[in-house]
This record gives sequence, structure tokens and C-alpha cells, in this order.
Amino acid sequence: MVVGDASLDIDTLVIGAGPGGYVAAIRAAQLGQKVVIVEKGELGGVCLNVGCIPSKALISAAHQFENAQHGGVFGVTAENVKVDFSKTQEFKNSVVKKLTSGVGGLLKGNKVEIFRGECMFINETEARLFNDNEAPRYRFKHCIIATGSRPIELKPFPFGGRILSSTEALSLPEVPKSLVLIGGGYIGAELGQMYSKFGTKVTIIEGMDSILPGFDKDMTRLVAKNMAKTNIEIITNAKAESAEQNDKEVTVKYSVNGEAKEITADYLLVTVGRRPNTDGDFGLELAGVEVTDRGLIKVDHQGRTSNPKIFAIGDVVPGPALAHKASYEGKVAAEAISGLPSVVDYKAIPAVCFTDPECASVGYTESEAKEKGYKVKVGKFPYAGNGRALSLNQSEGFVKMIAKEENDVVIGAQIVGVEASNLIAELGLAIEMGATLEDISLTIHAHPTLGEIVMETAELVEGHPIHVVAPKKQV
Repeated sequence: MVVGDASLDIDTLVIGAGPGGYVAAIRAAQLGQKVVIVEKGELGGVCLNVGCIPSKALISAAHQFENAQHGGVFGVTAENVKVDFSKTQEFKNSVVKKLTSGVGGLLKGNKVEIFRGECMFINETEARLFNDNEAPRYRFKHCIIATGSRPIELKPFPFGGRILSSTEALSLPEVPKSLVLIGGGYIGAELGQMYSKFGTKVTIIEGMDSILPGFDKDMTRLVAKNMAKTNIEIITNAKAESAEQNDKEVTVKYSVNGEAKEITADYLLVTVGRRPNTDGDFGLELAGVEVTDRGLIKVDHQGRTSNPKIFAIGDVVPGPALAHKASYEGKVAAEAISGLPSVVDYKAIPAVCFTDPECASVGYTESEAKEKGYKVKVGKFPYAGNGRALSLNQSEGFVKMIAKEENDVVIGAQIVGVEASNLIAELGLAIEMGATLEDISLTIHAHPTLGEIVMETAELVEGHPIHVVAPKKQV
């Protein structure tokens, strides 16, 4: 290993090349900064390599398999439909490779220097980068920490063998016959439903009273109903206690209301959340960066830490662990470093779960709005009233909209149904720009499209819907 004695001067050092780090590096370079980004794993981080992208590729493949089996309603039938899971994994890997290669090209195209290795702070303005061949020392004017997170590992369920984290669950060589999940949050729900569509018998052990905590109960009920159709058993108010495995199966012991139970399956998947990558030995104390008891880095409204020269973004700071949140914070931090008045504003940050049906939410829920003291108007328009949804044979679901009573400004929306992940963007824009119900209802939406449901929901909340009968006003 070659160690550099003299420090090399740069404007900005970015630690981590996930969706927060690489976006921050590119934006900083666009603003004229000399940027070095360091990544010990693959470019793209968890999201592109073992998270958002590969999971959605597998989910799409599962939908294709399901559609091939159940096309009879359209008059389309197929016999002996099979899954070659090795080919499915090849497809997933090809998608990942295209995107990660693209990230490398974007960084180089914006003249960002890429260092493959690890980083350790020496003091508040210097860091040592190192790998097997070199260990240069950099003096930075600013630094952005974007080291991301990893799956939480529970002591009774150490990862290894047939006890999986989400990372291993995305790379199984075969479709398991049975799978037990601990945790019914968005990761567990997505992966559990994906495997069930391929034919796996799935059991979800959830400690809360329902799956997908944080989403509207009306939404999660629809997801649970669909899960039951694909051989998923959901056990709520349950406590997972221990597991024993051999080379062929794993047995999980759990309890419900004090009653001991157990279940055996091919694999156990533990999805109980993610832990910020701030506990590694990369010298946060030497850099003067304060961390909370939960391992999160304290930041201000621009991402600035207790060391004003160092910023932090993404999963290592408070808030939901979302890739799009990390990218947004990365742009803000890069712009703040460049002297722009950019600050974070989370009022229109969407949350999406790629279950079947999809769930999406932005802004306030109805209960959150009322807790904040708002007097609100609320309306819920069904997918069943939309021609495009019916033509897709996807009539389950609804769009719900929340607006202030005094001025009709939209402050929240929830969608459950086909393409909810795409439809939520219009409502995020509406909340971001302070749009009213009338702004949405007067916007001409193409017919026949799912987007019309958004327009019709706004009309419903206003009190003059066209394709459903207006509810009677309360006297």
C-alpha cells in the first residue's frame, strides 16, 4: 500500500456513492467544485445493487408470471407457464449493471474523481482514503457523509445459512417452496408478495396489529386481501423468539398472546428495518460530528452537521430511509456548500410501497392533518369509476385527497391501486406548489387514463363529482 504523506487539496469529499452521495457529487461538480467521491462497495449503493432496483425487477417478473397464468378474463390463455428463476435473476442483474455503469459514466462525465476504497477522518478538515494499493490523504473545504444503512440484524436471528436479510433474499438461486418473514413493513410486504406470486408459501410474522405500519389502514386492508389470494398468511400481534436451522430448513419459534407456536420453512427472511452506517471506525469523533443515541447524525435544515464544514444526508440522518429523500438532500447539501440558499422541505416527500396493489402517500394523512389542527375536506374516489382501470381489469383501489377547509389548498393524498407509484407524483407537485382543488379539477386530463382519477377526486372533494354520486352533506 502506498501512503500519501502530503494532503491533496479538494473542494468537496463525498463519502458513499449511493443515490444520495453520487447525486450530491454530480451537483457539487456542476456548481464548479473539485469533487472526490469514495465508495467501498459498488457505485449506486444499496438502492441500485441490493435494494430498490433489483427488488422492482423481480417484482415485475412476478407480475409477468401471474398475468401469464390468469389472462382468461381477456380471452388470453397459456398452458404450462413456467419460471426459469436463473433467467429471472439474469434479467435482474442486467438491469442493475446498466444502472450502476450509468452512474460511473455520469460521475466521470461531470469530472468527479472516483476512489474505490474506504475513508477515515484524521481531523475536522482532513481524511485518509485507502484500499489495497494506495492511501492518499485529502484536505477538504467541505465533506458530505452519505454512507447509507444496512439491514438490522436481531440477536436471536443472526444472518447466515437459511436466515436471510433483504440482500440475500434478492439473490436466491431458486424459488423457495416456503418462506417465513419477520416484519411486515414495506420491504417484507414487497418481497413476501413477490415470492408468493412465484408460488412460495409465505408466512409474515408481524408484531403490530397490521402490516405496513404508517400507511392508511384502508390501503393496507386491500393489500392484505390480495395477499390472502396468493397464499400468504399474516400473523399479527406476534413476537418472534428464536430460530433453529439445518442445511435444508429453518424452524421459527414465536408467540401470539402468550401462546407458543412454531413454523418450519425453507428460509427465514428478517426485515425489521435498517441501521445507519455510522458505527464503523471512520473517525466521526475526530471530525467533530455529533451522533444521536440511535446512530443518526445531527444536521440542520441544509444538512450541516456539528462541524460546519461537514454535511450528512440520506439514511444516516433523521427521517425515512428513502432513496429519493437522500437524492434530494444531496442536492440541497451541494448547493448549500456552493453558497446557494437551498434548504430541505419535506412537506411533499412521497412514500411508495410496490405491493399489489401499490400504495403511495404524500403530505398529510387525514388523521395527521387533524392532529395538526387543520379543518379539512376529504374525498375518496374509487378506481372502479375509471374506464382505464376497468380496461386493465384493475378496478381495486382509490385515490384519497385532503384539503384545507378554508381555502381548498391540497395538503395530503393517498393512493392504493395500479400505478399508484406514478400517479402520486402529480399530487406531490400539487402540494409543493400550494395548488387548490380547483387547480387540479380544471386541469384537463387525457381520456382514458388512470390520471383522470386524480382530477375526479378533486371534483369529489369540491362537491361536484361526475362519475360517482356525490355523498349527502351532513346536516
